Amino acid sequence: MNPYRNLLLLFACESCTRTASVLMLTVMALVGRQLAPSPDLATLPLALAPVATLLTTVPAARLMRRRGRRLGFSLGAVLGALGAGLALAGVLSGQFWTLCLGAMGVGAAGGFATYYRFAAAEAVEISLKSRAISLVMGGGIVAAILGSRLAVWSRQWLDGNLFAGPFACILLVHLVSLGFMSLVRLPLPSAEEQASEGRPLWQIARQPACMLALSGAVLAWFFMSLLMNATPLCMGRHHHEFADTARVIQWHVLGMYVPAFFTGHLIGRFGETRVMLAGLVLLLGAAGVGLSGMELEYFLLGLTLLGVGWNFLFVSATALLTTTYEPCERTRVQALNDFAVFGALVLSTLASGPLEEQVGWEALNRGTIPVLVAALAVVLWFEVRGWLRTAPSRSARSSG
Repeated sequence: MNPYRNLLLLFACESCTRTASVLMLTVMALVGRQLAPSPDLATLPLALAPVATLLTTVPAARLMRRRGRRLGFSLGAVLGALGAGLALAGVLSGQFWTLCLGAMGVGAAGGFATYYRFAAAEAVEISLKSRAISLVMGGGIVAAILGSRLAVWSRQWLDGNLFAGPFACILLVHLVSLGFMSLVRLPLPSAEEQASEGRPLWQIARQPACMLALSGAVLAWFFMSLLMNATPLCMGRHHHEFADTARVIQWHVLGMYVPAFFTGHLIGRFGETRVMLAGLVLLLGAAGVGLSGMELEYFLLGLTLLGVGWNFLFVSATALLTTTYEPCERTRVQALNDFAVFGALVLSTLASGPLEEQVGWEALNRGTIPVLVAALAVVLWFEVRGWLRTAPSRSARSSG
């Protein structure tokens, strides 16, 4: 089994999944506003996608623990294609609730795909884990370049309906991902992993390193999702063109994934906590830019900083998490982590539409600042107190 071949294929699958996400992100709030019975429900389909992801993370982890990663990832791609087909039907028929159901199908695919980064960590030797995680997540670079262009180009696919084409494109992208996954060769779970549960989950989660990793991942996704999902609505309110909104989302996604080429190296050189601190500082910078104005350049810079800050914080938190468990414990800890992450994602996505409508863009950015400052203080406190040095040894990295 060639680990580099598997990494390349996982990168391709990640690229497809993220491309589908960019397509949905670019158009879903707008088509939701068009079809929703109330403006407050505009982001409901977008929020239902992470709800489905949240509900799928634990069953997906259990299935892959018993039957292997490949089967789980393939099932996820099938669910994504079916969901995109339903969403397409909802757009063509003008049925808001069919659109919502389709969004849940696409979201369910994410509950499986979220484990690509852990599969990458399991495919390489200990010293390369953080780089493998970062590299596979770099599939988002393809999504940033391809997704926004496809969102604009595919609007011309079906005459008379500018939003149907992107959902047809999402369906095709998930089918391509299924094709890539058929070529992946990942080991089935060992008998030891299936037989032993390891330590109680609460005992693992109470470790300082695990608590910090969980908190960092949750914060990264919460604030990134809150501001990102509100951006198309805010830009539409201030009369920016759709092409400009797509461009902002493209630069945001580039900010999320271009650092994948060097985040792993930074973690290896400076350690997880220092890269987490850098991510929090960049998120604060994004909030500051968001308070500076409503012109296109502020959206471009602010959303790019938001993406880079998310990358630093989330990738370093993921790398830190892999140091906290043994092989037989990994699927439960990974499921706990991603359940918490997507729980935060659901809350922030549900809140983004009503908050942008009721309190406005500036208040959203201003509200993130005290929480991010508090998070900076907590990470510094952990580092100064040396609590992370008491975490399970880095030999746990061998668990992936």
